[in-house]
Amino acid sequence: MPASPRFAAEPPFRHGQPARTAVLFCNLGTPDAPTGAALRRYLAEFLSDPRVVEIPRLLWLAILHGIILRVRPKKSALKYAAIWTENGSPLKVWTQKQSQLLAQALQGPDSAVLVRYAMRYGNPSIAQQLEALKQDGATRVLILPAYPQYSATTTASVFDAVYQWAARTRSIPELRFVNHYHDHPAYIHALAQSVRAHWADKGRGDHLVMSFHGVPERTLQLGDKYHCECHKTARLMAEQLGLSKGQYSVTFQSRFGKAKWLEPYTEPTVRQLAQNGTKRIDIVCPGFSSDCLETLEEIAMEVCDAFLEEGGESFHYIPCLNDHPDWIQALVQVTHQHTGGWPLGLPSDASGTFSRQTALEMGATV
Repeated sequence: MPASPRFAAEPPFRHGQPARTAVLFCNLGTPDAPTGAALRRYLAEFLSDPRVVEIPRLLWLAILHGIILRVRPKKSALKYAAIWTENGSPLKVWTQKQSQLLAQALQGPDSAVLVRYAMRYGNPSIAQQLEALKQDGATRVLILPAYPQYSATTTASVFDAVYQWAARTRSIPELRFVNHYHDHPAYIHALAQSVRAHWADKGRGDHLVMSFHGVPERTLQLGDKYHCECHKTARLMAEQLGLSKGQYSVTFQSRFGKAKWLEPYTEPTVRQLAQNGTKRIDIVCPGFSSDCLETLEEIAMEVCDAFLEEGGESFHYIPCLNDHPDWIQALVQVTHQHTGGWPLGLPSDASGTFSRQTALEMGATV
C-alpha cells in the first residue's frame, strides 16, 4: 500500500533494531557564504519566522519582501565578510566543533551517544539532521538548544521546527527538549572561568559589561521569561567573580527596527561609560555559546569603536565559550540531566552482551 502523501516515505521498520540515544545540538543559523544572494536566502527564512517577528503577517511579509530583502542582504554580506574564516562562518565552525567535542566527551566504555548539530535557519537543517539520526538508528533524541536562556524567538522556534518535522514523519523517535539552563552551575562556572582566564592574560578592566542579544520589550510584557533569565545568569556570574553591582552592567544588543527593545542598549551604555571617565571596559556575551556576527562584528568592532570615540582608552572583548573545556563539560552535565532514565550504552547482541561489530555498524565510536 503506498505511503500517505501526508508522511514522508521511510525505510521498512527493522524488528530487533537496537535502541540508540542521540543529542541534536541546535543553533540559530548562518548564511552559506558572505554574499548578497546567500544572505537573501538566509534572511528570508529567518525573518519569515512568526516567532521572530510578531506583527500582522501580511503586513510584515510585504515589508520583508518589498523593502528589507532588497536592501539588507548586501549590507549584511559586507559585515559577514569581515568575520568570515577559511572554514566558513564562525558560528557554524564553533557549533560543529562543540558537537564533536560533546560526542567525544559522552563516549566511554558503557556509552555511545550519537551527537549531531543543526541550524534553525540555513544548513544543516533540523529536519535533515533528525532524518540522519533516524538513519543512524536513533530511537531517542534529546533536543539541546545552544541558547542557555529561554526565549520564544529562539528556543521555541527550534521546538517548532522539530514539531513540524514530526508532523510529517510516520515513525517518530522518543523526544525530549531542554528548555533552558541559564542558571546551571556548570554553565555559570564556565562563564566565570572564561572571564578569569581573560583577566589573567590581559589584566582586568575598570568595568565588566555583560551584553545579551536583545528582543522586543513587548515579548516580556507577553510573558517571555528571557529578560529575567538573562539577569539571573548575570547575577550568578557576578557572584562567582566577586563583583559588586557597580562593577558590572547588564545590557542588550542587536536591536532591529523601530520598536522598543529590552533596555539598556549595549552601545549607548558603553558610550556613557566612556563619557563618565571609564578608561577600560571588558565586555562578554554570556547568551552566545559561539562567536558569531553579533559578537565579532557588532561588539568587537562596532561597539569598540563607539567606546573609543567617546574617550575610552582600552576595550577588551572576551570571546564566547566556543570550545572552552568547562563549557563542553557543562553541555555534558546538561545532557546527562535531561537523558535521565534513557540507556546511553552501546547496542547489545542477541545474547544481551555488547557487540563491537554491531556498534561499528551503527556508527559508534569504540
